[in-house]
This record gives sequence, C-alpha cells and structure tokens, in this order.
Amino acid sequence: MTFRSRLLLAQAPLAAALLLVGAASLRTVSSLGESSAKTLQDNYRSALMAQRMSAALEEMNRDALLRAVGWDAGGAPSEHRERFQAELAAQWQNITEPGEAEATRRLAAAWDEYRRAEDAAAAATDRRASYSGPLTRARTAVQGATDEILSLNAEAIRRKSQGARRMAGRLLALMAAATGSALAIGLVISSSLTTRTVRPLTSLARAVRRFGEGHREPRLRPAGDDEISALAREFETMADRLDAYRRSSLGELMRAQQSAQAAIESLHHPVLILSAGGAVLNLNRTAERVLGLRREEGTGKQLHALGLEPALAERLEAARRHVVSGSGSYVPHRLDEAVAISSADGPRRFLPQATALVSPEGTAIGVTLVLQDVTRLARFDQLRNDLVATVAHEFRTPLTSLRMAVHLCADGAAGPLTDEQAKLMGGARADCERLLDFVDEILDLSRIQAGALEVHARPVEADRILERAASEAAVSARSAGIDLDVQLPGALAVSADPDRIGIVLGNLVGNALRHSPRGARVVARAVRGKNVARFEVRDAGPGIPPQYVGRIFDRFFQIPGAKGGGIGLGLYIAREIVEAHGGVIGVETDAASGSTFWFTLPIAD
Repeated sequence: MTFRSRLLLAQAPLAAALLLVGAASLRTVSSLGESSAKTLQDNYRSALMAQRMSAALEEMNRDALLRAVGWDAGGAPSEHRERFQAELAAQWQNITEPGEAEATRRLAAAWDEYRRAEDAAAAATDRRASYSGPLTRARTAVQGATDEILSLNAEAIRRKSQGARRMAGRLLALMAAATGSALAIGLVISSSLTTRTVRPLTSLARAVRRFGEGHREPRLRPAGDDEISALAREFETMADRLDAYRRSSLGELMRAQQSAQAAIESLHHPVLILSAGGAVLNLNRTAERVLGLRREEGTGKQLHALGLEPALAERLEAARRHVVSGSGSYVPHRLDEAVAISSADGPRRFLPQATALVSPEGTAIGVTLVLQDVTRLARFDQLRNDLVATVAHEFRTPLTSLRMAVHLCADGAAGPLTDEQAKLMGGARADCERLLDFVDEILDLSRIQAGALEVHARPVEADRILERAASEAAVSARSAGIDLDVQLPGALAVSADPDRIGIVLGNLVGNALRHSPRGARVVARAVRGKNVARFEVRDAGPGIPPQYVGRIFDRFFQIPGAKGGGIGLGLYIAREIVEAHGGVIGVETDAASGSTFWFTLPIAD
C-alpha cells in the first residue's frame, strides 16, 4: 500500500464521523427552519394585513378631512374602500389565534358603521360637523379593532419565536454532544492509524538530524517499496555523495577563503565588508589599525554601532545605501569629498569607495567599502593651491598697474593714437581685463578652499541685483548683438551679500552672452517661491550635453569643444557663494531651447 493510501485510510474514520454529524445537523436545522417558518407565516400575514388596513383607513380619513374643509380629495374614496375590504376578507381566511375571530367580527362591524358614516358625511350639508362627529367615532372604532388584531398576532409571533429559540438551544446541545462524541471516536482511530503510518518518517527525520550534526556512520537501511522507503534510499544516496563531495571540496573551499582574506589583508587601505542590511561581515588589519576596531568585536555589528567618527560613519552609510539601492558603485569624483579622521599618526583623509557583492541572481547581497588614503594627495593639493594663490596675489598688483596704464593710453591721456594704435590698445585692455578676472577667480578659489569666504548677508532688493548685472553686461551684449532682457520682479527682497551675488549673476549672464548666437535673446529674471527667490538666466545656446550636466559646477571643468574665455572656475565659485548663502544652484538644459541656470536665495524678513 502506498503512503498516500495509508494517509487517506488514517483520515477515513474522522471524515466518516464528520459526515455523519454534518448530515444529522443539516437535517435537524432544516426541520427546525421549516417548522418555524410555517408557524410564523400565518401570524405575519395577519399582522401585515392589519397594517395595510390601517394605511387604507388613514387614506380614507385624509380624503374625508379634505372634503370637510372644502378641498378636492384628489382621488375616488372607493379605491381605498376596496383595498380595505379586500384585506378584511383575507383576514377572515387567516384566523389562527384564540380571540382573533371575535376581534375580526368587531372590526367588520366597525367597518360597516364607518362606511355608513362616510356616506352620510359625503352627502351632508355641514361636512365639518359630520366629519368631527359620527365619522370620527367610527374611524376610531375601526382603528381600535385593527390594532387589536395586530397586537394579537405580534404577541403570537413573540411567543412562538421564544419557543423556537428554546427548541434550537436544545437541538444545539444535542448536536454538540453528538459532534464531540463522533470527533473523539474518529480522532482516536485516526491518531492510531496515523502514528503507525508516520513512524518510518520519524526514523528518517532522526537520521537526517544525526547526519546534520556530523555523524558519518550508517544511517538508514530502509526496506519496502512505498514512498517513504524510496525517500530513505534517496537520502542514503545523497548522504554518500555529499560525504564524497565534502572530502574532495573542503580543502579547495578553505584555500579560496584564505586567498580572499589574504587579498584584502594585502591592501594598505582600510577595507570593510558589509551585508546588505549594514552588518559588518569582515574587515582587514588596516581597518583595525586606522579605525581603532577589533575584528572579533566588530564582526556582526551594525555600521552605526562601531563607534566611528560621526562624519565617517555618515559617509559610509550613505555609500552603502547608494550601492544597495541599485544605483551602482559609489565612486567620489573630487578630492574635497575626502573625510578627515584622527589617528595615531595625526589627521588623515580618506575617500570612501563602495562596490556591490552580487548574488548569482544579480541582486546586491553585500557591500565592499574601501577607504582610499588620500592624505598625501590632499597635502600636495593644498600646497598647489597655496602656490597658485601666492602667485595670483603677486600678479595682481603689477597687473592692476598695467591695466591702469593701458586704460590711460587707450583713452589718449598720453597723447593721441592712430587708428591702428587704438585698435592694439583696445585688444591689450581686453586682455588685461581677462587676466585680472582670472586672478580674481583664483584668489576667490583660494579663499573658498581656505574656508575664508566671507558673506555679509543683508536685505537687498532683487531689482537692484538684476539691474546691476544688466548694466555691467550691457556693453558686452551690444557688442555681441544680443538682446539682454531683464525682467524685474518688483517688491521682492532677499537676504544676500550684494557684491558676492553680483559675482554669481554676472558670471551666469556672461556665460549666457558668450554661448548665445548673434541676434538671440538672453533673459535674466527673479521669481518668488516658497520662502525663497529663484534667479534665472536663460540663454539661446546649443545646450549642455547630458554627460556633462553633473560636472559643470566642478572646479577647472570645461565642456570639450565649447567656447573658451575662462579657466573653469566661474561656475564652481558661483556654487560655493550660493551655498554659503544657504541657497541651491542648478541648470536645466535642452538642445532645442538652450540652457537655464538658476539659483535660490532666502527671502528677507
């Protein structure tokens, strides 16, 4: 006999008991329902007819009242009489309760009296007196008889319902006792048969548990041809093959694990391996030394529970979320994204990088965090910036003098110039202005990197900022043949340093003029937002390629093939100035309609 057949046979007694109890219950409930319905049906019909007669009586009384006051009743009284008469005739055929026949006779007598009173009232000259006299007394008698019939049947319904509930309670107790007895007998028989059926499964489970605990001795020697015996034989075959696989592969797995550990230990950068949820799975000795961790204590802990410096912990958590969310590897692009931490050797700077540990199904099951030590690079970068700032500062004084001399010569202060000389002096003056702008940008960059960028914010009208930028760019716009449209917002004050924001707006307007074709239109405007004012500069240029949109605010970055005129610091400085004001800067670009550079400033109180 198969295992399936045995299980079905074991459940057969219980199923038979349930079927027997269910059939008896259905029959009993059906019998009770039919009896109750038949008992209550006649009483319900009488009560319903009494209500209909009351409704018809009310309609006839309404018509009589309208006639008494001289109004047309709007309908034939015979219609309501016929309905009352029909219900009364049906009531004579549905007398079921003691006293109901006498009440029906009283109702019939009162009804006859009411009809005579109604006919007399309709023919009387003084209809009001007829209505308030005999007709009203007759209606009261009819209504009382109708209410008596309704009360008799309602009381009968209540009494019979209580009897049905008592009978249902007795039947329920009887069914509960029968059900309990049947279930007990069925359970005893089914339990006995089931125990005998699953005993081989218990032996198989015991053998599986011992195998999982590492016991390699013979486990089962099943006999028989049912499904359990076949499963036991398959288990024996699997166990034998698994033993062989372990003996052949365990050494290789150990060597692979040792090789992977040696690989991360060979890196001189701190390395942490996290689960997708942020628990530490492994780390190398460099991470132990630099971060002050211990592998035994750190393994299994969440990243935020390692006691790392807050800035470093926040950056590592952001990198982990970036990778786990499916956004790809986390790779910083700038040296100023490095995190400074304290160590025994002094302050050190690290750039966190993160890559995903991917399962065979392609999902991220973990994250590898590598902290690249860029302390020396940061020092070299600082030395370079200091050198550039020093050179720029030294350039500025003689360049200012040269600029002044060129301006004086170009204006004819040293004597009249020929047309050729004036053209040469004009070119020299433009070059001096451009060199001075370069020097100012480099000096601003050095102040930003040194954290010495000062912003003195105060309430200032947005119109004033826009007008100043427009006046400074007016000459350049006319020479380029471009229409500079400045849209003033009116009463809109922002909290800003006008000199610093003037640099930002002048830079954006200058870029727009430089990249727009002759005859185009450049728009500069400010609009009110929620707690902020948004300044916008829209050009008519070719737009920014999508791959460069995220980098145009980086320092020294220039779009390949774009028009020159700078060293790639203008937008970087603009971003730093706007962020120092608590605002945000960005760009919206389209190859068809050009680019719109925008930034926000807080609205002044």
